[in-house]
Amino acid sequence: MTVEIATVLAFVVGAVILFATEKLPVDLVSIMVMAGLILSGTITAEEGISGFSHPATVTVGAMFVLSAGLYRTGAVNFVGVKLAQVGKKSFWRSLILLMATAGGFSAFINDTAVVAILLPVVLGLSEELKIGPGKFLIPLSFSALFGGVCTLIGTSTNILVSSIAVKYGQPPFGMFEFTPFGLVILVVGTLYMLLVGVRLLPAGGGDEDLRKLFGIGDYLVEIVLDPEAKSVGTLLAESPLLKDTQIRNVEVFRNDRRLDEPPERIELQPGDHLKVRCDLETFRKLRERPGITLRQERQAGEASGGEEKVLVEAVIAPDSTLDGRSLKQARFRSRYGLTALAVRHRGLVMREHLEEMQLRAGDVLLFEMERHHLDQLREDKTFVLVSEVEYPTFRKRRMIFAVAIISFVVGSAALGLMPILVSAVIGCILMVLSRCLTLEEAYDAIQWRVIFLLAGVLALGKALEQSGAAHFLASTLVTAVGDLGPRVALSAFYLLTFILTELMSNNATAALLAPIAIATASSLGVDARPFLMAVAYAASASFMTPVGYQTNTLIYSLGHYRYADFLRVGTPLNLIFWLLATLLIPWFWPF
Repeated sequence: MTVEIATVLAFVVGAVILFATEKLPVDLVSIMVMAGLILSGTITAEEGISGFSHPATVTVGAMFVLSAGLYRTGAVNFVGVKLAQVGKKSFWRSLILLMATAGGFSAFINDTAVVAILLPVVLGLSEELKIGPGKFLIPLSFSALFGGVCTLIGTSTNILVSSIAVKYGQPPFGMFEFTPFGLVILVVGTLYMLLVGVRLLPAGGGDEDLRKLFGIGDYLVEIVLDPEAKSVGTLLAESPLLKDTQIRNVEVFRNDRRLDEPPERIELQPGDHLKVRCDLETFRKLRERPGITLRQERQAGEASGGEEKVLVEAVIAPDSTLDGRSLKQARFRSRYGLTALAVRHRGLVMREHLEEMQLRAGDVLLFEMERHHLDQLREDKTFVLVSEVEYPTFRKRRMIFAVAIISFVVGSAALGLMPILVSAVIGCILMVLSRCLTLEEAYDAIQWRVIFLLAGVLALGKALEQSGAAHFLASTLVTAVGDLGPRVALSAFYLLTFILTELMSNNATAALLAPIAIATASSLGVDARPFLMAVAYAASASFMTPVGYQTNTLIYSLGHYRYADFLRVGTPLNLIFWLLATLLIPWFWPF
């Protein structure tokens, strides 16, 4: 092993550790790796930044814009509303239609966008059928992953692996080259969820779970007693506040000090700060109760001018700027003019001060805002609104244009008329010219954290290639399993890939392993195609953890899931796909 190989492998190990532990944002880690490789002299500065102009990076950015065009014109929402109308009388019919819709759309547009758009539909079905949302949300997320592997543009991972293949002298992947085994995954995965998976999911409590899902569940609310409050001068245990409401677990703070006496000995005074746990219905009553002021409401609503307000629940989106930060660090109040009234973190009510608690993607925030600000908040990619306040305004007259443009992008690439990069960029231009999107919306649609992640990991892939580290790792793998034949080596690659993608970004996993897969195939003297396919499919097979893929993170808190739920449902699914990949990938793409 040379010093250069050892240096690159050290960067690989460091990157994997940082990706897996999430101590730093994945895009920052990616750029740090790129800068480190340049500073160490492993790659040149031009090679390091070449990932920003890489076909995979540009194509993925274009696909974000195309997905936004479909969303803005209401194409996905239109189907979602029809789904709700057709399936609202039957759980099984609803579930089948939901999974078919999510899988079908995810084959052509961003799967996270599909899940976010369908969330209000799922919540409405859950309420209508009196079935806990936990029975719907994991099937929704998983079906989006099933559909994403069916086409070249279904997931950024496929685009990335295809671009890496071309870079190494391999022919590009066709638009529907992923479809044969992708359909196997879609059909088998759907059948597994319907026959087995849904029975392994938490049953929920019907109305009770639904109330929690919509915020009519446990929240931590901070209030202040005004001098005219009926409870002032009474003992906490006998106060009208406790007798007239359903609040519990009350903590009293006076002069910033918590009173530890039992409720029978605490006499309430004006200005006492109470931290109470209650459901949303009780919270609504508290807002209307004289003599009680919500501390946050008083701060956020001073300039309301009588404007109608609405309570909004929003999920912190994957890759949000709030992920890993507190509201105070993110300057949430000054940025949005809002103050969170409550936070639900991984299904639990946190007792720390709301402004200072560290938030994670998937956490649910409850806040009150003026109705006319809803559209502004909905446009912000920091959140995914899940309260059924109202649907956004769509450009429905442009829907036919958006569908036609997507059809052009897919069709021209499938027929070989032009590379997917070219058709996708032309599609973005047409989306703006046809007024499906404004230019500002097109820029905002691009998930720049993904772009920077891709650019950085592509630099790592370049270093693996040039240093000989990819060949070294491939030789090590071949020495270990090469005597057992290429099928066993392919099986090992699939296993390694789906384990790593549960620990770190799917794109980072694909960029790391694709060059090694090509080198391994070369060492075995076989075609690299099946190995690249194994990496592409397995990198999207994130079913065992709620943090392995964005769609899982998005539905984690909303479904009141635990880590164990993903392990229980996802582990058999990953093992089934591993077996199918070992048997069928070499059949579809011979060695």
